[in-house]
Amino acid sequence: MNERKQIFPGRETLKEVYDDPVKRKKMWYILAILLAIVIVFPKLVPVLSSMEIFTPEEEVVVMQADAVVLQGELLDNKISSTGNVRAIQEVELSTEVSGKVIGLHINEGSEVERGELLVKVNDNDLQAEKTRLESNIEMMEETQARQQQLFERGGVTQEDYDNTLMQLNNLQAELASVEAQIERTEVRAPFNGIVGLTYISDGAYVTPSTRIASLQDMNSVRIDFSIPERYSASVMSGNEIRFEVQGVDSVFTGEVIASEPQIDPRTRTLQVRALAGNEEGLLNPGSFANVELILTTYEDAIMVPSVSLIPDAGTYKVLIVENGTAREQIVDTGMRTRNHVQILNGLAPGDTVLVSGLLQVNDGEKVEIRNFQNQ
Repeated sequence: MNERKQIFPGRETLKEVYDDPVKRKKMWYILAILLAIVIVFPKLVPVLSSMEIFTPEEEVVVMQADAVVLQGELLDNKISSTGNVRAIQEVELSTEVSGKVIGLHINEGSEVERGELLVKVNDNDLQAEKTRLESNIEMMEETQARQQQLFERGGVTQEDYDNTLMQLNNLQAELASVEAQIERTEVRAPFNGIVGLTYISDGAYVTPSTRIASLQDMNSVRIDFSIPERYSASVMSGNEIRFEVQGVDSVFTGEVIASEPQIDPRTRTLQVRALAGNEEGLLNPGSFANVELILTTYEDAIMVPSVSLIPDAGTYKVLIVENGTAREQIVDTGMRTRNHVQILNGLAPGDTVLVSGLLQVNDGEKVEIRNFQNQ
């Protein structure tokens, strides 16, 4: 081998290094170190492997979220519908005979009592006939009284007395007929109520088809509404209703009194009627009503915000917090309101349910409640 062959290009040859005492000493020193490393390193590997390597602890991030503490509350199973307000009794006043009005005793908007005379139609001819019959009856009654005395003494035959008695009875029957016709010329209030607007004047000619006025008893009102066919088996007399009408800032209550025995085949709905008090006179017949029919009332229903529900393979789950840790809970749902859902199984009063951060929080993770919302 050529002694001048360079070990590394651009560096001294091995002979040049060896011939120089300083460089030779330095070379032996480097070789000794390399040899020590080769001998000692395999023995250090197990020791180094068994030593714990300390690293700074990673900071644990705790998710913040809002939650609600569940409480039992009152829940109504109800149906919403629309209906009409009607007076408990109402009638359109009209006459039974044609003729000229000779007495109009109606004050528009006033209260009247049952039997009070409201309209009188001309009955002069009937009154004259009544007077004639009353006079004839008076004379015939005197004749009948005399003949009865004679009959008892044998002064007249049975046939003569019976003829006199028959004539008297005929006159009384004619008088009753005339009085009935006179009664038909009068329009009287059939019940206590309030008279509306009148559509005739004194002296007008009226017929049975002439509209005179309306009479309404508004101490109570009826609310007529309809419900879908599927609820027909659930409604019954005594069910409570709540309703509102336009123009009145109040919620009224009533009670179902009856329903139709059959479903309307055209609309597939059931007609229902409820009764409500109207002592203050705030409800006017004909008003449009927004009705809520209460079918069932739950005293201690568990309700959670709709945003808390997480769909899970055909069911629902929520995240509840226990000791600062989130836990998934499968639940059974029931009724729904605008913003809440009834929980039938899976939760109890006092449970803390998350209402925010549902996508960021996983089962078993630490959670810090940032804010408790009102249920």
